[in-house]
Amino acid sequence: MHGVPFKLQELRQAYTAYQEFLGKNPPARHARYIFPFFVGSYFTYRKVDVRRVVAIAGAIDEIPSYLDVGCGYGDFLEKVRGYLPQATGIEKEGGIFEFARKPDYVEIAGAEQCPAVDVAFVGWMEPGTDFRSRIAKAAKCVITTFDAGGQCGINGGCEYDEFDFEQVAWWRTPSWIDVNAELMNRYYTPSLTVERNEQLTKLRSAHNFWYVYARPDLAERVRAGLKAHLAAENANDCYDFESVLDECGFGYMEELSTLTKARKLWEVMFD
Repeated sequence: MHGVPFKLQELRQAYTAYQEFLGKNPPARHARYIFPFFVGSYFTYRKVDVRRVVAIAGAIDEIPSYLDVGCGYGDFLEKVRGYLPQATGIEKEGGIFEFARKPDYVEIAGAEQCPAVDVAFVGWMEPGTDFRSRIAKAAKCVITTFDAGGQCGINGGCEYDEFDFEQVAWWRTPSWIDVNAELMNRYYTPSLTVERNEQLTKLRSAHNFWYVYARPDLAERVRAGLKAHLAAENANDCYDFESVLDECGFGYMEELSTLTKARKLWEVMFD
């Protein structure tokens, strides 16, 4: 979950549905992609994503300052802190912590209060909201995720080029909606035939993007650090919930026939 504003009553209703779902003893880790607000995030990631983010931060400083902007309950941030224990987060919607304890390393604050940091991670920007200028002033490097639906920025833009940042690299992952749809079709829609599900599977196109931006004087250092990390990347070192991605056909470096460019998931493209 990353900075998504919900009315408190809607959250309570969703939480009740989440508890009812758990009461049915669903397959392990399905809740992560069906109720991402409570037990996951609104972008899909593997351990390789976490390690890449950590490598990028390490290329800037030996002990880099790292801030997750709109961190929600801190699902992704918690994984990053396994490598960067000094990493912190800010979350504007303090009301969400009625449903979970707020970690000490998360502060209730909006993006306009972003302090100066080496790396700012922006996992979500609500449609109609654009706080990129504030992030650009505060961070030396920005890592952002967004989907092909143009969910972020007033004009649907998530780029930082206009703020004098250089695009370093990007990669593609499935969106949580892709994974959610696959799970719902396979396990929770009994009327759907195997043939029909296969047809729907062929129509999907993973569409979440991770973009890395850095200030020009640091761009080459970040690029070199990420390339060095990728040379030794180990996809077998993974989180248990990644098995759901494999099961749903979103494997590491899996090639999607629906795409014409950068067809492999998790393949890093350098600019």
